[in-house]
Amino acid sequence: MSVYLNQPWEVFGIGALWLVLMAFFVALPCSQLGSFLMLRRMSLTGDAISHSVFPGVVLAFLLTGDLASPWLIIGAGLAGLLATVLIELVHKWTRVKQDAATGISFTALFALGVVMMETMLGQHVDLDLDCVLHGRLGLLLEEDTVTCFGLAWPGLVVVMAAVAVAAQLLMAFFFRVLLLSSFDAGLAASLGYRPALVHYGLMLTTSMVVVAAFQSVGAILVIALLVLPGATAYLCTHRIRIMMVLAAIHALLSAIGGLYLHVWLNTNMSASVVVSGGILLVLAWLLGPVDGVIWKWMAEEPDQSEQGLDQATNSQPRD
Repeated sequence: MSVYLNQPWEVFGIGALWLVLMAFFVALPCSQLGSFLMLRRMSLTGDAISHSVFPGVVLAFLLTGDLASPWLIIGAGLAGLLATVLIELVHKWTRVKQDAATGISFTALFALGVVMMETMLGQHVDLDLDCVLHGRLGLLLEEDTVTCFGLAWPGLVVVMAAVAVAAQLLMAFFFRVLLLSSFDAGLAASLGYRPALVHYGLMLTTSMVVVAAFQSVGAILVIALLVLPGATAYLCTHRIRIMMVLAAIHALLSAIGGLYLHVWLNTNMSASVVVSGGILLVLAWLLGPVDGVIWKWMAEEPDQSEQGLDQATNSQPRD
């Protein structure tokens, strides 16, 4: 057993720590933002943003010519904001429902990004479509390193750590208004807050986190990191603060489990992290103390027995 547990560390050495940290720093802000998206019944909007930021990335790369430029994150954030505005416009000014408006917006913007990449950037650029779609978390150890606290950290880990910390600080600072506007936008407005501004701020932050995660998990797998932690935590508790903590724990366990699956099965690291998160969701669905199937069954079983006993007693002939 210990052979299997030690295998990732024997294969990668200190690199195993960098892989876990990178996966965690990607999953952590996604888990917190995704929890609020789920509470707002907007999980599909996260899906839309993850695809629709593509034109912004391409346009920023066209202007800067540097995949590490912070302008890529800014361009993606603006593209994600544009997608959110388009969804609202299509939904409010036409007879199209919101789910259809979401589908229209993100597919149109994603297709626009693909066309822009092939026509404006040409074939002589290092913007790999497979990387954008599926990520390359497993190739992290081949990236340049940055010396920090006496250790040579992979540059991408440092960048993603900064993004994760910034997202956490923003959410901590605006937690009260985010919570209030998620459950009752009218009450939030009556107290002087601006729910629409909060909504677009949440979408902008989500867009920036999504594009920061591009090189690691890609535009498709990041959707799972936005949805799985919040959904898993929601099956275990209905208290929002505990839910946020459980979502963060889900992010950490997914990162660790993903590393082991990556080594044991010799498969894609990004997909392994998502599969690990999916396994945790199934466990919460079965064993979750609030909505777990087994706990519900165990709670209902005595009641049914008592009900059956009562019915049997009532059916006895009376003297």
